[in-house]
Formats: sequence, C-alpha cells, structure tokens
Amino acid sequence: MRNIFALKERPGEEAPNEIYGWRPYALAFSASWASAMYGYDSAFIGGTLNLPSFQHTFGLKQATKQAKANLSSNIVSTFQAGAFFGSAAGFFLAERFGRKPTIMFSAVVFTIGAILQMIGRLDLLYAGRVFTGWGVGSSAMILPIYVSECSPALIRGRLVGVFEIMLQIALVFGFWVNYGVNKNISATEEKQWHVPVAVQFVPAGLLILSMFPMIESPRWLVSQGKNEAAAKALSWVRNLPEDHPWVIHELSVVENAIEGEVAATGSSRNWKQIGKEVFAKGIRGRIIISCAMMIFQNFTGINAINYYSPTIFTSIGFTGTSNGLLATGIFGIIKMIATILYAGFLVDRVGRRNLLLIGGVGAGIAMFYLAGYSKISHSFERTPPLDSGARAAVAMVYIYALFYGLSWNGVPWLFCSEVLPTRVRTAGMAFCVCIQWLTQFVIVYSLPHMVLGIKYGTFLFFGCCTVLAVAFAWMFVPETKGVQLEDMDLIFGPDVSIVARRARFNYEEVRSARAVVTEEKRSVVHDEGATL
Repeated sequence: MRNIFALKERPGEEAPNEIYGWRPYALAFSASWASAMYGYDSAFIGGTLNLPSFQHTFGLKQATKQAKANLSSNIVSTFQAGAFFGSAAGFFLAERFGRKPTIMFSAVVFTIGAILQMIGRLDLLYAGRVFTGWGVGSSAMILPIYVSECSPALIRGRLVGVFEIMLQIALVFGFWVNYGVNKNISATEEKQWHVPVAVQFVPAGLLILSMFPMIESPRWLVSQGKNEAAAKALSWVRNLPEDHPWVIHELSVVENAIEGEVAATGSSRNWKQIGKEVFAKGIRGRIIISCAMMIFQNFTGINAINYYSPTIFTSIGFTGTSNGLLATGIFGIIKMIATILYAGFLVDRVGRRNLLLIGGVGAGIAMFYLAGYSKISHSFERTPPLDSGARAAVAMVYIYALFYGLSWNGVPWLFCSEVLPTRVRTAGMAFCVCIQWLTQFVIVYSLPHMVLGIKYGTFLFFGCCTVLAVAFAWMFVPETKGVQLEDMDLIFGPDVSIVARRARFNYEEVRSARAVVTEEKRSVVHDEGATL
C-alpha cells in the first residue's frame, strides 16, 4: 500500500531512509508543547471572559458595554504586550544559552503567570497575563527555528507544521473547556473560571518534561564553535553514526555556510555586528517579506475570532453563553482539522506560496459575506433571527477557519524560520515575531471598540486586508518548498530579483547547473574506473 505521507526527492539527492524516522518527529512534538501554551491561551480567555463567575469576580457583571469593552481589551491585550517583550528577550537568551534552554525557561515564566492569574485579583490577573505572554512570546519565537534547524529539508514544512497542529489542538481544548465548565459548574462557584485558568499548567509542565532528553540545535552548536557536540546532536536526530557520509556531508555544509557568513562580515560574532547583518542587502529583503506576512496574518482577522468568538457569534444570531461557546468550539475543531491537513499533507506537496494564495482567496470571500450579512441584518444593533442568512453566516465563519487553517495560519511562521542565514536567524526571527505580537496587540485591543464603533465594517476591514495579503504573496513570496536552509541565498541573495517567480527561477537554474556538474563528475569517475 502506498505511503500517503511519502514525499519525492530530487534525482541524485536521495537521503538515507534513517533520517526520516521517528526522532525528528519526537523532537518537533516535544518542543511544540510550547505552541500548545500559545494555543490554549489564545482560546480560553475569550470564553472565560463570558463566564458568569468570572464576570462576577472581576466586576464585569454590572458594567456598561463601554466599560466591558475597555476591561476586556486590557485583560486580553496585556498578554500580547508580554509576548512582545518576551520575543525580544528570547533572542538574547537563545543566542547566549541556546535554543533548548530558552524554550524550557519560557515554560517556567509561563507557569508563574498562570499562578498569578489563579489568585482572583485584577492587578495580579494583569501581571499573570503579562508573564504568560512573556513565556509564549519567547518560546513561539525560538520554537520554529529550533525545529527548522534540526529537520531534514524534505519534511521541514511538515515538522515545523507540528507547531501549528499542537497550537490548534490546544485551541480546541481552550474553547471546549469553557463550554464544559459553563454547562457543568455552577455560575456561583469560582471554580467555574478557576478550571480553565488552571489548565494552563498542563502544557507548560509537559514542555519542561519532554524537552529534557532532546538535543540542542546542531546549527547553533556549530555557530558557537562546538563542532563535536554538533556532530553528536546531528547523529542522534538523523539516526546515523557520526562517521556516516550523510552526517559528515550535512555538517560540512553547515560549517562552510557559517564560515562563509563570518568571512563575508570580516568580524567576530557580537550583538552590534549581528544587528548590522540583519539589515544588510540580501537579508533585509527576507525580513521585510517575513514581517509583512506576520502583519497580514493578524490583519486577516483570525485573532479577532480566536479571542472574541462568543461576541462574533452573538452578532450573527447565537444568543446565550452556551450557544456562543458551542459555536466557538466547532470553529476550533474545523481550524484544527485544516491545520492537520496543512502540516501533514499539503505544505511540502502543494508548497507555501500556493497555499497562501488559495487560502487567502477563500478566507477573503468568507469575510466579505459576513460584512454583507451584518450590514443587511443590522446584527450589531440587534439580535438577528437564526434564519438561513444567519446559518450561512455561521458557515462562512467555518469556511474562513478552513481556508485560513490551510494557509496564513502556519505558513508565515514556517517561512520566517527557514529563509534567514544561521548567523542572524534568531535575530531576524525575533524582529519578525515582535512585529507579529505588536500587530496582534493592536487587533485584540481594538476589536471590542471596532464592534461598538464601525460594526459590520469590522468584517469589511479584515476582508480588504486579506485582498492585500493575497496580492503581496503573489508578487513577493517565492516558493521555498524542498530548499536546503543553506541554499536560501539562491532565492533571496543580494543579486536575486525580489519578484517571487523570478527568485524561484534563479534557484531552479542554479540547482539544474549543479546537477549537470555532479553528473559529469560521476561520468568521469565511472569512465576512469572502467579504464582501470
């Protein structure tokens, strides 16, 4: 029976089967408990804000709509503020101490934040949200880099995609935990909101435990001059002996690439030099594209639904806390299924660029329908009847979740983690992720006020942003499927066109020329052997 997960390698570049065993998957799964922290926090807070016991404890029960909007904005957005600074701090920690310790330390900070949120005071709730955001920001920045640097090129998209799969599974748990406590725990008991807050301890604890036996990134070890340790780490994750030709070759490619980066700069490794390199020609373009993708990821509207889904569903006819949470839970399941399809089957087959284009078109159509329905039904001024139009609107939310989950949900994180040179990968990723958290902060802080102010224009705004995202991807995002990390210069080098199709054509031309040279060398060796 044909293996549905199998991928086709380029002729002449076949790798040993051992490198595609369970070890890279175990590494990706272990590290991705960090994304579970991110996913659960993204999902549970919106539903928890609507729990009667939470509103009673934190003074939301009798508040006016404007006061509720202000308080909700503050509670939700302090998480993004913490994540912004966590991403910046994560860069320094990851460069100084390595990828693995940074990920584990982020779980400790996250746990402290969860403890503070359990106490039941508004000031400590804010502080706890900042700490959990700090932990998520730091780990979410370094996790895709860590997995990308340890992955075989052919399945890199799939392995980094585990990041999104775990995030979406945790997102579903966040939605359904709120539904469960609302149905089964009395609204007069503080336990009703304590349970969803306490579940945060689970992914943080599992992250610490599962990361202990994992390796450090071989590429980071080489960048620190620890070549022997890098060989051992690479040998483990590839499931091959240290003296195996494939391990020796891969390690030599990494060493040569890093030596080339050092030779090009003509200086030792220091913060000032790394900062200059980030904005050097041939690198700044990659960062601009990556940052733009992160911005569009948020301005297509996903976090509006993640954080305020009960509010969104109420605006299209789902009244009552339970109904809103139920509809939200189904939204999470659909987004999770889409993400599994993306990571398991599509990203390394269809490619990053095609998914961005297809997913963007589908998500944009859904947003424009929601805008039209909200305008016609006046759903933001009154509760509309749950008629065929409302049901179609609910379906469009789910269609949006499907198309977004296949595309803009995971591709920007993967793209950012793979296109930058090893020497500045952490710095560049930190910069892009800080931009991501900053734009996410703007969205989640603004959304309650957008709903009160521009009403249906909220969906129209996100739909227009999605159109811009598709246009940007078509023009400037080249395909990186199957490209070795050390070959990204062939797509993004200083002399390569910024137009996406031309950049990929340059890579294909160089690879074809290399293949010809390699084949000629093999023919010469074969002829000499035959003569002897």
